[in-house]
Amino acid sequence: MNRIKEVLEKKGIKQVWLAEQLGKSFNTVNGYVQNRKQPSLEILYEIAKILEVDVKDLLNTQ
Repeated sequence: MNRIKEVLEKKGIKQVWLAEQLGKSFNTVNGYVQNRKQPSLEILYEIAKILEVDVKDLLNTQ
């Protein structure tokens, strides 16, 4: 499980924008956001860089 949705909402960023930044389809990013699909570590680090957060902020700590 990841916290991408929470971080996007907190920063006021849309999934469409993130998809464009990643060069991924909206459906792929939506899968990450809805936790239907988990990004690879490489993609997770790329998302953290784009969102300007620590990768740990994208992971559940529970």
